[in-house]
Amino acid sequence: MTKTLMSIATWAILGWLAGLWLGAATGWGVFSVGLLIMVLVSGVQLSQISRWVKNINAPPPPSVGPWDEILAPIYRTLKRYRSDQARLHDTLGSVMAAVEALPDGTVLLNADMELVWCNQTASNHLGLNTLTDRHHNIINIFRVPEFARYVRQEEWPSPLLIHTHYNGNTRALLINMTRYGPEDFLLVTRDVTQIEKLETMRRDFIANVSHELRTPLTVLAGFLETLDETPADAVSDEQRAHYLNLMREQANRMQAIISDLLTLSTLESQPQGDGEPLNMTDIIRASLDQARALSAGRHEFKTDIDANLHITGMANELTSAISNLINNAVHYTPPPGTITVEWKRKPDGTALFAVTDTGIGVATKDIPRLTERFYRVDHSRSRATGGTGLGLAITRHVALRHDGELKVDSRLGAGSRFSIVFPARRIVAGLPDASDA
Repeated sequence: MTKTLMSIATWAILGWLAGLWLGAATGWGVFSVGLLIMVLVSGVQLSQISRWVKNINAPPPPSVGPWDEILAPIYRTLKRYRSDQARLHDTLGSVMAAVEALPDGTVLLNADMELVWCNQTASNHLGLNTLTDRHHNIINIFRVPEFARYVRQEEWPSPLLIHTHYNGNTRALLINMTRYGPEDFLLVTRDVTQIEKLETMRRDFIANVSHELRTPLTVLAGFLETLDETPADAVSDEQRAHYLNLMREQANRMQAIISDLLTLSTLESQPQGDGEPLNMTDIIRASLDQARALSAGRHEFKTDIDANLHITGMANELTSAISNLINNAVHYTPPPGTITVEWKRKPDGTALFAVTDTGIGVATKDIPRLTERFYRVDHSRSRATGGTGLGLAITRHVALRHDGELKVDSRLGAGSRFSIVFPARRIVAGLPDASDA
């Protein structure tokens, strides 16, 4: 406005001076021409401003006269708003990315319990699809009766635990609901399937340990009570020796169980390491000698051992795993049976240790559970052979600690094959041949 007034004043002065010099008519003519020029310039400026308004993200046109004072602060404000908007967009993107990365499912619901948004984890947990399920009631999407009752509550003081079944798999979900904003709701889901399995395993483990130790303790207590309450002359030396032998067997059984439990605890608590280069042939042959003594000539042993194949590892752990597999073959192969022990390099470069027997075999349904602690296919036979029910659990842990994998192939009544496959990176060269030692 100031520039406009100054321009009018300038033309007025020029017109007055022209009037004094050339006459009043000329002065008014000069003043009128000046006003006309100002109107034309203003029209051009307004045209430039009109074009800019259609694309306000671009800088305003330069030198638009009095409009500069108006457009400059407008443009600075718009620029500041765009910068703030960009920062907010980046922040929102970061927040959404963080929510997507959460291991928990997140669901946003409006006042009518309709789906507004959910992350991918929630989609997997509840089977939601943001493209087709948005603005649909969550109860109609996830049709579980206990979930519907939970959502309809006025308050949610504690989370809801539900079990869903999909493609033959059972999943345990912990669902927590709360309010946020004036009338909106936040639903959080957490997959606790593994935690529930671990809790079940913990309870089963305590129950199994108690059960396994209770039997030998009961036998020991019974014989001790019998010997204590029976007069000395009422028990013959032969009976007393028999009782003491049975008590010794039960004490040895408890000792074996506790020893295996300590071994498992050590394997689980100690950090994994590469170990040292080992002559596996020596370890396998020592275990075979023990197995032959255990068999007492009732089984035929066949071997296919590469004496030049060595790996890095922990000798005591591998000795335990190899002995477990070979001794199990002896225990569960009725005589006369054949036990084949292999140690060789596979075509893919990995190392294979395998024990194959012609024993009683294992049903297909029992194979996935063989490495569980205290799991037995035949309880009576396992106890008769002196097994603790922990040998395969120990073997599996040893295989994992050596980056290997324990594999089981078996058919009921047709024998079994237990094998450990070690990765190629654990194979070493340069050790002396065991046969030359």
